[in-house]
Amino acid sequence: MLRIHFTADDLARTRVATTIGAAAETYYSLEMLNRRSLAPPFRHWRAMVAGRLPQAARPLTALLPLRGPGLDLLALAGDSPEVDQAVDALLRAPRARVRRELEPVAFDPLHASWARALADGDAEARGQLAAALAACHRVTVGPYRVAARSRLDALRAQYARTFLDRGVEGLLASLCPPLARWCPPVLEVRHPRPVEVHLGGRGLLIAPTVFSWRELSLLYDPYDDESVPRLTVPAVTDPATGSGLWHSGDGTATDEALGALLGRTRAAALRVIADGCGTTELAVRLGVTPAAASQHAKALRGAGLITTSRRGGRVLHVATALGHELLGGAPRGAEDEAPL
Repeated sequence: MLRIHFTADDLARTRVATTIGAAAETYYSLEMLNRRSLAPPFRHWRAMVAGRLPQAARPLTALLPLRGPGLDLLALAGDSPEVDQAVDALLRAPRARVRRELEPVAFDPLHASWARALADGDAEARGQLAAALAACHRVTVGPYRVAARSRLDALRAQYARTFLDRGVEGLLASLCPPLARWCPPVLEVRHPRPVEVHLGGRGLLIAPTVFSWRELSLLYDPYDDESVPRLTVPAVTDPATGSGLWHSGDGTATDEALGALLGRTRAAALRVIADGCGTTELAVRLGVTPAAASQHAKALRGAGLITTSRRGGRVLHVATALGHELLGGAPRGAEDEAPL
């Protein structure tokens, strides 16, 4: 059992991330691909990607563990949703950190020489690993990124509604039962061995991840007392949820059509709002000022594509059925309101 201890400061600083990042999702997808037995929601995905990894992917697959914990690519490549930014971060990661992250990984001894060169700061080995990350992402994650992003946004919006209705403790209580249980002030998570983690006022970042099934993981740096621990939570929880994710295509045609109809920025605003967000988040994700984001929301609301509600001092924008139809997806029903 993993027991995460909260203080009042930790509860106040608990947040939900949009994604765990392209690098970590890619590594999780490789672990998923490497499993002997696969849950039903991922079998169609594996059938489409199995055998398609190129030679360039080998440096990353070589670091898959034979047993125990895998490589923490989040610590090495950051949480950017864009793989190019993740690759750049990986190339710039401090040598000491790379060595520290490699030490606990029980990789195949056949790759020990290459892994040792990577840990020692060999530039060629680092470049090969970065290229492998990009190569793997192109096959296992990239083709499905639009549907995966929609699922992650929907789950984040669900968490936001839970937080607004029930507070942070209600959110913690709703996380993946029976895999996690909120016993104030401790979050108990199913784990293969007993671990006690005290957040110490840093808070917790809840990070939904697509390539995970019925398991939560806590990612934290025991050598850094200031970094915020991240709890990964599965975004795919049943076969029905998974079945809609594995349609290849990057959504370019839909995005271009929406851009021609609404204007590129307003079309992007509708996609961000699809499953719920506030004006400040909309501004950040569009890269515009809050005033400009508010104007885009007003125009979309006037066209009947979104609705806006207030809960306390907060504003929540959500796409209407017409808005979802324009985005090329069916409007969400009551089943999406159910907690995990």
